[in-house]
Parts: sequence; structure tokens; C-alpha cells
Amino acid sequence: MAQKDPCQKYACEIQKCLQANNYLESKCEAVLQEMRRCCARFPKGRSISCSGFELQEKEKEKQVSSSHGFQAPKP
Repeated sequence: MAQKDPCQKYACEIQKCLQANNYLESKCEAVLQEMRRCCARFPKGRSISCSGFELQEKEKEKQVSSSHGFQAPKP
């Protein structure tokens, strides 16, 4: 039997929050933070929900750092 995704409930909560708030991420910061905490608790690959979330977070960091005129550190 396949293991349940440990962070899926947070991914669902993010979707509900975004839909309820016209997709304004700033209104869902608490739920996004819960997802970050959940993803940090598990190794990469354990949660399918985190794989997409982590990629999105990296892209967001790149956009923020480039808009401030400096490069994000390379991994």
C-alpha cells in the first residue's frame, strides 16, 4: 500500500485559502508557512506536494533577489 503524502493536507489548505482570497498569496502567508514547515520535516522525495512547492519557492526567491539587484547564492 502506498504511503500517504504527509504534507498533502497543507497543499489542500493553500488551495482553499487562495481560492477564498482571490489568489492573493499575501492573504495566505500563515498557510504557506505551515507548508514550508511540513516540507522541512521530511526528506526530499517523501512528499510529492513538497516537490512542486519547493520548486515554486526557489523561483520566487530568484525573482525577489533579481528585483533587488543582487544574485541569489548558488546551491
